[in-house]
Amino acid sequence: MNLIINGEEKTFQEGISLQEIITSLQIEDKVMAAAINMEIVKKDDWNNCRPANDDKLELLQFVGGG
Repeated sequence: MNLIINGEEKTFQEGISLQEIITSLQIEDKVMAAAINMEIVKKDDWNNCRPANDDKLELLQFVGGG
């Protein structure tokens, strides 16, 4: 299954959860918010959310500064 993650195409196995994607990318301690096709997915739902082929994911982290 192909996914676009923060503008970059990546391949994952079918049926993988959003949480498993974040873990496999080794960014679980950095991601604060996630959206699939411009729809926010609550962190409590990451284990149950399963993106579909060609979905666009945005994995966001908050950055301090000014």
